[in-house]
Amino acid sequence: MAATSTHLLPPLLLILLSAIAPLGATLPENPVPINSNSILVALLDSHYTELSELVEKALLLHTLEEAVTKHNLTIFAPKNDALERHLDPEFKRFLLEPGNIKSLQTFILHHILPIKLSHGDWPTNPTRSTRHAALSDDHLEVSCIAISDGSCSKYVGDVKVVRFNSVVRPDGIIHGIEKVMIPKSVEREFNNRRNLRSISAVKPEGAPEIDPRTRKLSKRKANEIPVEGARKLSVYEAMAPGPSLAPAPAPGPGGPHHHFDGEKQVNDFIQTLLLYGGYNEMADILVNLTSLATEMGKLISEGYVLTVLAPNDEAMAKLTTEKLSEPGAPEQIVYYHIVPEYQTEESMYNAVRRFGSVSYDTLSLPHKIVAKEADGSVRFGEGEDSGYLFDPDIYTDGRISVQGIDGVLFPPAPPEEKKNEVKGRKIADQNAKTVARARRGKLLEVACGMLEFLGQHSKFTTCKG
Repeated sequence: MAATSTHLLPPLLLILLSAIAPLGATLPENPVPINSNSILVALLDSHYTELSELVEKALLLHTLEEAVTKHNLTIFAPKNDALERHLDPEFKRFLLEPGNIKSLQTFILHHILPIKLSHGDWPTNPTRSTRHAALSDDHLEVSCIAISDGSCSKYVGDVKVVRFNSVVRPDGIIHGIEKVMIPKSVEREFNNRRNLRSISAVKPEGAPEIDPRTRKLSKRKANEIPVEGARKLSVYEAMAPGPSLAPAPAPGPGGPHHHFDGEKQVNDFIQTLLLYGGYNEMADILVNLTSLATEMGKLISEGYVLTVLAPNDEAMAKLTTEKLSEPGAPEQIVYYHIVPEYQTEESMYNAVRRFGSVSYDTLSLPHKIVAKEADGSVRFGEGEDSGYLFDPDIYTDGRISVQGIDGVLFPPAPPEEKKNEVKGRKIADQNAKTVARARRGKLLEVACGMLEFLGQHSKFTTCKG
């Protein structure tokens, strides 16, 4: 029995070892710490500071640590002046851009060979050269070129080696070279980027414009300042009756003519106002009291965008009968609340936060709406005729934006009315002063009469006159 168990022991050990072996293979290996006498440490501590800084910026320390554990290294280090002053500034800026880190890594690895190449390993015959693969997978040609005194200058590629064995360590060597070596792949990438940048820097030229006055091709030169009357059609001109004044329909989905179905979008935003609640009066004015809904639908169909500042029912209830009974008053009120731009709560708030005060054009020419930041919101108008952005982004579809406000806005009074009002105030003040002066003179006359009766008249110079 004992013999049987002794014979079974080796197979059991084999089974246990075979089970433990995969576990050992999955255990992480402890990274081998780099030797302080390594060529990589020597490079970082050497006087080749520009190259060592680029190695750190390119995040190549870990890669070179792995390489130095497998191979001896030969590093061709350019002089500091070659990297700092003699390198093309645009090329250096290209290398240091975060998006071009691969090009920077290739550029540095192009200067490193995975062998230890000392001065004695250089070819001595000018007619011969040797090729070595760099860590960048490019090949460097090591050669010797004869000079006039009969000696031989050592070159790597087309760059002269100016300082042999500058730093020597057991696992590598550093040679000083005259200038940088640029691999073809990095040079090609740089040229492609530069060409794209030069192309994108060209100012695009617009399509030919049609003069809206003559309906002919505009012959205005590119550098000519446009005349005030020669501008292209605006949203106000498109509102005028007659199909000849409207621009061509903007391409887009929907509609029998493949342009925007503006009437459907206007109906959608009016339905949204009704469902949102609190804006029934505004919807009633758009649909029943005026034909503005139809007109807005036509503008949207032609490709224009609008922002509607919709007063809520509480604000509309404050309108007096006098303001609504005038001919065309409802239309003018709504026109002043429509901005021919696409604005959202975020865009308007960012604008007033940045600039303090922003004026927006309206469909009620030539009046504008002034918006300011107030209490963490946007305030439109000034004084009593003002309103805050109360319900932001009630409806936004990219062409129509509806913003709810808590007040009805009115255009500011014309300058002439303001002058007349100020002039009337001045006249009233002058009349009041005249009356006051006359009253004060009468009292003085009575006082002087009393003094004369008492025999004290001569003591006051005021009463002598």
